[in-house]
Amino acid sequence: MQSTVLVIGSGVAGLTYALKAAEFASVTLVTKKEHTESNTNYAQGGIAAVMAADDSPELHIQDTEVAGAGLCHRDAVEQMVREGPARVRDLIDWGAHFSTEEAAGREPRLSLGREGGHTRNRIIHAKDLTGREVERTLVAAVQRHPGIRVFQHHAAVDLIVEERDGPAGRERVVLGATVLDSLDGVVQPLLADATVLATGGAGHVYLHTTNPSIATGDGVAMAWRAGARIANMEFIQFHPTTLYHPEAHSFLISEAVRGEGGVLKLQDGTPFMDAYHPMASLAPRDIVARAIDAELKRTGDDFVYLDVTHLEAAFIRDRFPTIYERCLQFGLDITRDPIPIVPAAHYSCGGVLTDLEARASLRRLYAVGEVACTGVHGANRLASNSLLEALVFADHAATDTRLLLERDGPARPPAGPSAWSGAGVLKSHAAEVSPEFVAQLRLLVQTLMWSHVGIVRTDRRLAQAQREVEILRQAVESLFNSSQVTPELLELRNITQVGWLIIECARRRKESRGLHDNADYPQRDDEHWLYDTVLGD
Repeated sequence: MQSTVLVIGSGVAGLTYALKAAEFASVTLVTKKEHTESNTNYAQGGIAAVMAADDSPELHIQDTEVAGAGLCHRDAVEQMVREGPARVRDLIDWGAHFSTEEAAGREPRLSLGREGGHTRNRIIHAKDLTGREVERTLVAAVQRHPGIRVFQHHAAVDLIVEERDGPAGRERVVLGATVLDSLDGVVQPLLADATVLATGGAGHVYLHTTNPSIATGDGVAMAWRAGARIANMEFIQFHPTTLYHPEAHSFLISEAVRGEGGVLKLQDGTPFMDAYHPMASLAPRDIVARAIDAELKRTGDDFVYLDVTHLEAAFIRDRFPTIYERCLQFGLDITRDPIPIVPAAHYSCGGVLTDLEARASLRRLYAVGEVACTGVHGANRLASNSLLEALVFADHAATDTRLLLERDGPARPPAGPSAWSGAGVLKSHAAEVSPEFVAQLRLLVQTLMWSHVGIVRTDRRLAQAQREVEILRQAVESLFNSSQVTPELLELRNITQVGWLIIECARRRKESRGLHDNADYPQRDDEHWLYDTVLGD
């Protein structure tokens, strides 16, 4: 099947790109589950953008770079910050409804919140369901657009890659992807003149995560197998505040709760963040996560508290209705009870290395959203910059795709299945694999990553983790090549590959910076390590 553009993933980045590319091309979008299942949908906090009179792009850039611990790419940050307000207006034009506040004698204006690491109120939100509102808006717009075909319950298996002669010699060109229909088990090629990875994050590489079940690092794994460059995978952001309850499945307590005055306390009621950062409970999330980890190890407690009981009850219920109702389900009234919280894997600051136009290192391949490493986040993402980054770079990717198609025209189809990196999955008589066995292997990988490659690392634990994950990776690849392709086996393959990439990047960085904390190298070293960790040619 031939389409001009193939988009893999249906979060804010993929949907935004699809809408903009559909103005000049036919678009096919594949998504593993339903339209609305993505990390976007789970984003409670909001979108950071300069919209207030007392704010400026310079201040937002400065806050982003401080959080990024010296590794942010200045040109990428400036592009995101300066174009951000226009991309927010795109959402409003498409029908997004964000929270507003009344001003005497004036029209209602956007309500701007503040989150950890921000020095100004600049968080545009829809109460505590911003991601869901953004996703609702974009899904509705995509469904209305006649130029976009959507295949739900379809999982990309591998990119279709062929070596060809280009302006600079031999180059690897992406010509689409092989895709599994999860409902009937059929794998087929989807050919395209441009392919866009928008597959989101990799939270389920770890045992505990805030991410939905589909966040298994698919795009990074596919890009690596195809030969693309990958960068900064050591910088995994652990969200400091997820609900501690056996049935809560790491339900995320938004950064905005701290932004509105929530205070982190020990179980005896003692605030502790003053000892770790001048901004106390408003410190950037990497510092907060490490502080909580240190206090849990020091005290032996299983959790700490995030306390908002000093705020007005009516304000809490109005500002955080989802969090309030969800906590009530577990017997917690957050207007009267402090919230028990622990950190959990949340966001990947690394990914497929891209330039300012979201181009990956392979021809005709783009990566947008959390799957990409644009250089915006550096060693640590500033709260609520993720949705903004996705909007801005998806816009650039669409513009560059138009130029690519105008300049180079359609891609020639591949010479044959032997040239496809995904050809090996077209198996008709392979054996079935036990779902229970796949689940056991997945748990092994996740447990290894959680215990050895978590918030604080050591060289010894990283080396041990890499040895064991590599054994598992080879075993899973062998299983994949000899078995029928299932969604569960496909995700296990990607989780194991991405786990290896995280460890490899972490072993190469001999310092502690941002989200990478190595107890054997506790200091940040700007003399030797002020650059990205890049894997691949």
